[in-house]
Amino acid sequence: MAGMELFLFAFVVGLTACGLTGSTMELVSGRKVAFTEPYVSPSHVLRSLAVTAGAGPFMLVNDALDARRENRISTIALLSCGCTAIAWSLALGIVVLAIASWTISPLSRLGF
Repeated sequence: MAGMELFLFAFVVGLTACGLTGSTMELVSGRKVAFTEPYVSPSHVLRSLAVTAGAGPFMLVNDALDARRENRISTIALLSCGCTAIAWSLALGIVVLAIASWTISPLSRLGF
């Protein structure tokens, strides 16, 4: 059971990180987060990778829902995008928790 709780915690951490990143980007730019300009650009590859890593699941769900509303994808494709976003959020949560663990470890040696 402890393994399942860890996966659930990592998923929630990833979902929170993704939501905070995506919402902040929407507030700053005033545009909906998607895999388009100004968020993803071939002229700014590193920025695009960072944005996609942080808010990717949010961007994927936004694009998939827009495509479904316009009948460009099927319901099965929408579900596939949803499952991908869930897996991506879990992976993002694992990465965020690993970075937090690496950051806290040196601080604990200093007495913090």
